Amino acid sequence: MATKITVDAEALHAQVQIKYREVALSPEKGFHFQTGRSLAERLGYPRDALDRLPTQCVESFAGVGNPFSLGPIHPGESVVDVGSSAGFDSLMAGELVGEGGSVIGVDMTPEMLRKARRNAGLMGASNVTFRDGMAEKLPVDDSSADVVISNGVVNLVPVKKRVLAEMLRVLVPGGRLYLSDIIVHKPVPDSAKADIDLWTD
Repeated sequence: MATKITVDAEALHAQVQIKYREVALSPEKGFHFQTGRSLAERLGYPRDALDRLPTQCVESFAGVGNPFSLGPIHPGESVVDVGSSAGFDSLMAGELVGEGGSVIGVDMTPEMLRKARRNAGLMGASNVTFRDGMAEKLPVDDSSADVVISNGVVNLVPVKKRVLAEMLRVLVPGGRLYLSDIIVHKPVPDSAKADIDLWTD
């Protein structure tokens, strides 16, 4: 049975890009969601790990959880970060996998990608790269990741099954998915699903 889409997916993508462009360029502005170091600390990220990240990376953090709390990432592994923003989780994963591992961050917002690449350069993180792409169509090879991480992204995509299918596609057999996101425990009316402002504001 096909999933019914009640929101204009292209318009939603455009609005999400506008919102996260602001988070990249003006993180001090303040948003309806929390951002920055104080949020990361509340979500359980270690302070010493935050200290090692560039300030420009931490200031644009807008996650909803801590995917690293869900399981280990080992040296030498390959990681894909879906919705990598300014590189916060990608660069943390890069430290965990070490020189023998690799991390690919995927994001659709040009300003976030530019900021993430600058942050990787500041850290000298040659094992972390960032690619322009959508969560529903990851620019990553089949069965190429030991771990997929994502933090607060799936809730912004109209058809969740497409994102989850892509995550499973890029995972090696037996790979791990560490997903932090927002879950609604009761049905959302179609009128609310069709209101793009409710997705992004």
